[in-house]
Amino acid sequence: MAHTHDHTEEHDHYHDHSHSDDHDHGHSHGFGHHHHHPVNLKEVNQAFVIGIALNFLFVVIEVIVGLNIHSLSLLSDAGHNLADVASLAMSLIAFRLLKVKPTEKYTYGYKKTTILVALLNAAILLLSLGAIGYEAIQRLITPQPLPGTTISVVAAIGIGINALTALLFLRNKESDLNIKSAFLHLLSDAIVSAVLVIGGLIIHYTGLYRIDALLSLLVAVVILFSTWQLLRDSLRLSLDGVPQGIELKKIKEIIDRMTGVKDFHHIHIWAISTTENALTGHLVVDRNASMDAVEKLKHQIKHELLHQNIQHATLEIEMEDQPCSEPDC
Repeated sequence: MAHTHDHTEEHDHYHDHSHSDDHDHGHSHGFGHHHHHPVNLKEVNQAFVIGIALNFLFVVIEVIVGLNIHSLSLLSDAGHNLADVASLAMSLIAFRLLKVKPTEKYTYGYKKTTILVALLNAAILLLSLGAIGYEAIQRLITPQPLPGTTISVVAAIGIGINALTALLFLRNKESDLNIKSAFLHLLSDAIVSAVLVIGGLIIHYTGLYRIDALLSLLVAVVILFSTWQLLRDSLRLSLDGVPQGIELKKIKEIIDRMTGVKDFHHIHIWAISTTENALTGHLVVDRNASMDAVEKLKHQIKHELLHQNIQHATLEIEMEDQPCSEPDC
C-alpha cells in the first residue's frame, strides 16, 4: 500500500506547485548556501560556450607543442584541460536539459542530469590521474632534455585563457554546483599554468629536466584535490542524500516550533538538480483545525523551507489522534 501512496504524493507535489513555482524562481537558492542569486541562464550559457571554445583551442596548442618538445607537464596539463573542456560541455548540456519540461515518464524533467554530469566529470578526472602519475614516474627515472622557454610561453597563454574563462563564471558560481565546479576548475588551471611558467623558466636557466615530471605530478595533486570534493558532493546527491548545507534535525526543530504543528515526521529531503531541493513529510495538526488554518500553516511552512534552501515541499496532513499508517513512522 505504501507504494501507491507515494505516487499520489508525487502527484500532489505537482498540484501544489502550480501556484508557488513563479514564487520560487526569484528564490533560486545557492547550492547549500543562503544566497538569493537566481542563475542568469543566458549569461551562464554564453560563459560555457566561450569557455569550451577557448579551452579547446588551448588544449590543441598544448598537445602540438607538448608532442613536439616531449614535455610531459604540457601534455598532462593538456589532459587536465581536455577533461575541463569535457566537463564544461557536459555541464552546458545539463543546463540545457534543466529547461526541458516534465513529462508523464519524467515527472521532474531531466534535472537530475546536472548531478550525474558532476559525478561523471569527477570519475573522468580521477582516471586521467593514473595516466599522468605513471608517466611522471617514468620521466623522473629517465629525464629528457626540454626547451624551458617554450613551456613557459605556452603556459603563459594558459594563464590568460583560464583566468578569462573563470571570470565569466564568477557572478553565478554560488548558485549551482556545476557552475561552481567549472569556476574552480578554471581557477585551478590558471594556477597550474602559472606554476608551469615558473617550471619552464627553471628548466631554461638550470637544465633541471626532472622539474617537468615533478610539475606533472603537482598537476595530478591539484586535480585530485578538486575532484575529490566534486565526487563526494555529486555522489551524495545521486544517492538522494540530503544536500550539503541542509540539516534535517534543524528543519524538524523549526517546523515543530511553529504554532499549530503537533509533530513533523517521516521527513525525506533530496536534490532534484544541483540547484533545487525537495522535501516530503507528514505534518500532524490539531484534530479541530479548520481546512483554512491547515492551508495557511502549509503555506507558512513552505515559505520557511524556502529560506532553508528547499524549493519543493509536499506535506501530508495527519490528525492528532490518527496514528501514522506508514511502516517507518
